[in-house]
Amino acid sequence: MADLATREAYGIALKALGDRNKDVVVLDADLSKSTKTNVFAKAHADRFFNVGIAEQNLMGVAAGLAAAGKIPFVSTFAMFATGRAFEQIRNSICYPRLNVKIAATHAGLTVGEDGASHQSIEDIAIMRVLPNMTVIVPADATETKQVVDFAAGYDGPVYIRLGRAAVPDLFGEAYQFRLGKAIQLIDGSDVTIIACGVMAAPARHAAEKLAAQGVSARVLNMASIKPIDAAAIMDAARDTGALVTCEEHSIIGGLGSAVAEVLAENMPVPLERVGIMDTFGESGTPGELLKKYNLTEEAIVAAAKKVVGRKQA
Repeated sequence: MADLATREAYGIALKALGDRNKDVVVLDADLSKSTKTNVFAKAHADRFFNVGIAEQNLMGVAAGLAAAGKIPFVSTFAMFATGRAFEQIRNSICYPRLNVKIAATHAGLTVGEDGASHQSIEDIAIMRVLPNMTVIVPADATETKQVVDFAAGYDGPVYIRLGRAAVPDLFGEAYQFRLGKAIQLIDGSDVTIIACGVMAAPARHAAEKLAAQGVSARVLNMASIKPIDAAAIMDAARDTGALVTCEEHSIIGGLGSAVAEVLAENMPVPLERVGIMDTFGESGTPGELLKKYNLTEEAIVAAAKKVVGRKQA
C-alpha cells in the first residue's frame, strides 16, 4: 500500500462507517477539508454539522448528541481540540462518560510549516489524565481504519490522535486492533523499543540497523496509550532488561511517561525516552523538524545503545 496519512485513512473509514451505521454523526470546526471529514459530509450531509470556529461549542454539541443516543465523531486540529476545548471535554464529555469520539488531526511536529502554535505536542498528556478517556494513537492507515470502527462500537469517550503527513503501511489485512494490547513488530532479546504513531516505522527501521550491529531489539507498537499494555511492558522488561520509548510528543506525560509509570510500579529497568524535549517546535518541513528534534532512526539507535550500556553497568 502506498504511504497514506492517518487523517486520510480516517476520512475513508468514517464515510464507510456512516454507510453502515445511521447513528453516526460527524461534527467539525470549519476544517473539514483538512481533517477529511468532508468525505463523510459529501455522502451524508444530513448527519454532518460544521459548527464553525467554535471548538468549545463543538464539544458541547457533541455531548448533547451523544446524550440523545447518537455516536458523534468530532474533528478539528489536535491543538484546538485538546487546548481550547479542554474544559468542555472534561466536564461535558468525560465527567458524565458520554459516548463522544474525538478524532483530532494535525498532531505533533509533522504539522510542519504551520509552526509551534499549531503543533500539538502535549495532547496525549492532556487527554491521558482525564478519567473515563480512552487514548489511541494509530501508526498507519490500516490501524486507523480499525481504530475508527473500534471507537464506534466502544461505549465511552475516545481520543484518536491523527497526523497530517503520509506514513508507510505497517500492517496487512490480517491485523486486528485490540484495545490495551501492544503489537510486536520484531522480536528481540537485548532491548525493547516501544513506539506509537509516526514513530513506529522509524522504530522498526532502527531495530534493523541495530541487528546489523549485533544488538537484538524487540519492537512494540503501542497504539493504545490508555489503557496501556502493562503486561507487554513487564514482559519486555523481564526479557530484555532495557527499554526505549519513541513518540512524536513531549517526553513529559505521553507514551514515555506511561511506560515509566508501569516500570516504576512493577519492574524498574533502564529506560530512555526518544521524544520532544521540554520545548516548543518551530516552522519547517516534517522531515526537517523530525531531524532537528531527534525523532529519527539514528536517535533511536543511539538511545538503544545507551540503554543497553546502562543495563550492563
